[in-house]
Amino acid sequence: MPEFAYTARDLSGQKKTGVLTANSQHEALVQLDTMALMPVEITTANSAAAVRGKKVSGQVMANAYNQLSSLLRSGVPLLRALTVMSQQATKPALKVVLEEVKTKVEDGEPLPDVMARYPRVFNNMAVNMVRAGTEGGFLEDALERVATFTEQQEDLKGRAAGALAYPIFLACVGTAVVSVLVIFFVPKFEPLFAGLREQGQLPFATDLLLGFSAFLQSYWFVPIVGIVFSLFAAVAFLNTERGQYTLDYVKIKVPMFGKIFLNLAVARFCRVLGTLLQNGVPILRSLDISREAAGNQILSHSIEKASENITAGEKLATPLSSSGHFPNQVVEMISVAEESNTLDKVMVQISDSLEKTTFRRLDMMVRLLEPLMLLLMAGIVFFIVLALMVPLLNSAGTV
Repeated sequence: MPEFAYTARDLSGQKKTGVLTANSQHEALVQLDTMALMPVEITTANSAAAVRGKKVSGQVMANAYNQLSSLLRSGVPLLRALTVMSQQATKPALKVVLEEVKTKVEDGEPLPDVMARYPRVFNNMAVNMVRAGTEGGFLEDALERVATFTEQQEDLKGRAAGALAYPIFLACVGTAVVSVLVIFFVPKFEPLFAGLREQGQLPFATDLLLGFSAFLQSYWFVPIVGIVFSLFAAVAFLNTERGQYTLDYVKIKVPMFGKIFLNLAVARFCRVLGTLLQNGVPILRSLDISREAAGNQILSHSIEKASENITAGEKLATPLSSSGHFPNQVVEMISVAEESNTLDKVMVQISDSLEKTTFRRLDMMVRLLEPLMLLLMAGIVFFIVLALMVPLLNSAGTV
């Protein structure tokens, strides 16, 4: 059935907003009349599919979880807290979702079940932690931990993006500089080398550079079409299951950065698993959620096999070790934690340690990458200058 968003006023003149499910706008107006509300505005609400298609940023969700936790801890009832949050929400997608969540909770549906309907807004980890908090009577603490975890993940993404921003900038600037040199600067030397080319005295490097420049001048659209086609083909391939699996495999095997990608995926898995276990989620369900949160299918398959072994009564550390994707130090810490029954705390500690170590390595790699890219750019420019100057110097020497 269609959904309608309404703005109305009650008998006391207070403004009310919400979402109604009705066959038509007329039926929605009838429902408002039975609720003793005078309609001010009624429009077709975003459909559930459209809402699920809009993703809300992690930082916005972290603030929402913190706000809901603070309201509940202050003694504000859940429905009133959701109403306040929906009224104060600045993001349209989040505002619509919170209004729908409030309406469905008001109709008697459990909060985690309603949250599960919007996977683009509330991820599996948040839903299951809220479910555990609702059942165990510690919803405020569960929401606070979800907020903390979400903030940590956003900080992780921000630091990774910030570390790679400058090398990417250097690559773009270098490509632009070299393109300008080859397309506009090199052709000016063509008339000077015509005689040497006829005599067969033009160096191979110079001839190659001039030929490449002439090709770009005449067929400049070919590399552009090739790049665009390659990007579309790559995106189409990566949207397939095989493509995503291939990308995840390449990410953990690529030289220099492969271990960084792998350690970050392991850190995400450990943090999600530890956080879920701390909130009372059963280990098999926690493993199922955390393997998806790892963000790497290779690692996910290894964790899935570990889950099967746990079902058979074995320890978690053994199958993780045999997969070859988990560092020995991590496996040893997990093994000790299982024996001492402190797996929830140790998994979070492992994540903290891995993230610190990995970011130190990432900073070092980026510091090495920057001079390497500068050297590469300088080498290309030096080749261009040398290829143009050598024939000129040879010609001057023969005069």
